[in-house]
Amino acid sequence: MIFRPPVLAVCLLATLFSGTVIFALEQTDLIYGTAAGEELKLDLSVPDGPGPFPVCLHVHGGGLEKGDKQKKFKPLFAGITEAGYAWISINYRLAPAHKYPGSVEDLETAVRWIKVHAQEYRFDPDRIVLIGESAGGYLVNLVGAQNKEDTRVAAVVSFYGPADMNAMYQPAKTKPASSFPNYFGVTGDNEAARNLLAEASPATYVRPGLPPFLLLHGNADNRIRYQQSVDFLDRLKKAGVPSELITIEGGGHGMGGWAKMGSDYIAQLIAWLNKTLNPETRSAA
Repeated sequence: MIFRPPVLAVCLLATLFSGTVIFALEQTDLIYGTAAGEELKLDLSVPDGPGPFPVCLHVHGGGLEKGDKQKKFKPLFAGITEAGYAWISINYRLAPAHKYPGSVEDLETAVRWIKVHAQEYRFDPDRIVLIGESAGGYLVNLVGAQNKEDTRVAAVVSFYGPADMNAMYQPAKTKPASSFPNYFGVTGDNEAARNLLAEASPATYVRPGLPPFLLLHGNADNRIRYQQSVDFLDRLKKAGVPSELITIEGGGHGMGGWAKMGSDYIAQLIAWLNKTLNPETRSAA
């Protein structure tokens, strides 16, 4: 059994003894907030060393109705740790018990938690990266695009996350995903539904001054159309927002299948993070 000293004890050792090795830290099921009577929990990993470390905040997928903080992202955790980044993975409120904007507010709470606890956990509050996949990609797109002062982050990475909810919602053409009635509370094609979905769309908030965005999407995705990322990228670029799209040729929905195709998407992601979060690059921008 590996001994993991409490983070406060580690910080105390670092203060008392210059040059003391500071251990890596892993913790699970920390409560980062409470909402609607539900405890919001996260897992975290911090590398060896004094830091402060850039921190990647992972938001799982699951159609806004299911999912867990320890699923979906396991292919990324090891690569991000090896690159010298801290990471956090959160659970958030799910539909149908909790509707929009509950999960959006939970992600905002998690960002604020990181900033408040930055010194305690050796995080760099100026280098927070949102990383989400599928429904989690939608959430990071939205919080990143809204770019509120207290939840502003350094970068956003969206794996096949939608950005235009009205383009996703086409009840006259195809049966909408269950998240539309269960999470957004919309049924039928009417003005009220369209207005709410516009308000809930990341694309609505795109403007100059947003953090850099990296989009990753398979062009054979049959659940969230690849065109969602293409159109979002175009909107970001027109607003002058630094943004890139990594296309997984023949890739379907879910990064798990990408590795079987021999994709080096994790290496590409790490290279983009290193470039985007480099302090010299950031200060020169």
